[in-house]
Amino acid sequence: MKRDRTSLIDALLNSEEPSVRWKVMTRIVGEDPESRKVRELREEIRTSPRPRALIAGRDRKFIREAHVYASWRGAHWTLAMLAEIGYPAGDESLLPMREQVLDRWLDSSFYMEFESKSAVPKHRSAEGVPIIQGRYRRCGSQQGNALFSITRLGLADKRSDGLAERLMHWQWPDGGWNCDRKPSAHISSFNESLLPMLGLAAHAERAKDDAARAAALQASEIFLCRRLFKSKTDGKAISPHWVRPKYPRYWHYDMLGGLVAMAEMGLINDPRCADALDLLERKELPKGGWAAQGRFYKVSPNLDTGVKFGSISTVDWGGAGNARRNEWVTADALYVLRAAGRV
Repeated sequence: MKRDRTSLIDALLNSEEPSVRWKVMTRIVGEDPESRKVRELREEIRTSPRPRALIAGRDRKFIREAHVYASWRGAHWTLAMLAEIGYPAGDESLLPMREQVLDRWLDSSFYMEFESKSAVPKHRSAEGVPIIQGRYRRCGSQQGNALFSITRLGLADKRSDGLAERLMHWQWPDGGWNCDRKPSAHISSFNESLLPMLGLAAHAERAKDDAARAAALQASEIFLCRRLFKSKTDGKAISPHWVRPKYPRYWHYDMLGGLVAMAEMGLINDPRCADALDLLERKELPKGGWAAQGRFYKVSPNLDTGVKFGSISTVDWGGAGNARRNEWVTADALYVLRAAGRV
């Protein structure tokens, strides 16, 4: 039986955060993404506090070149979060960040490769991408996230198409990606496969690339054959972290992130999503909504922390707490339930 969540949806539509309203309007209520109302809302997003905080200081030396991947304030993550929260597409002021990201993830080292019969230490990354036991050991989430965010922000071009080419080149036989450099690793990583799948799907839609679409669908089987969070051998949760929604997820995988990806790809009605959808419904708070059951960031308004990979965010995403509603998690949960016909 569908639960009446009208009051919850109304509460989100009256959120002070325009990005939350955009998510609900376009993904849950069904407003045309190209309508005047939505276009005006996205312009409101452009000048709202969160995007302004994300973009602030992008020309500082601290976040250029070597720090493009600094967690969570480098250019890579800034573009990813702008794409996530509905920032208007086609903003040419973001092009310098796009170029920084492409310079990093299309570096010449990603076009070199070498074979090894044993584990390869990370300091050898300058030599190229290792091939161990016939599989490329590459963190596909990096190129995948860049491809997804650049495409979603309307900044994709022939150069960014190179990200799709690299991802398809590195794809494992089972459909995913993995950067584990131990020879024993033979199954794709959920963490490393979700973002490449979404990036290739977004690229395929923009470029009408049938090969990319096929690669994205092949990747989806990594998740679907495990019902998005369960072991194929005993049916138990593969990781306790995967059943605890968080926001933002950044490169980390969890069940809700898997469901959002399936909804975006039009696969949410695959019967293998049902267990994850059932669990998501059971996690709804007594007074409605969903909690962020943990977080991956620490909030600091100061970019110049002196910490290269300190997981610092200039933005607060609603915090975490098992009994406290998080608007971002709630909007994502309602989106997948709506797409699955449960709202």
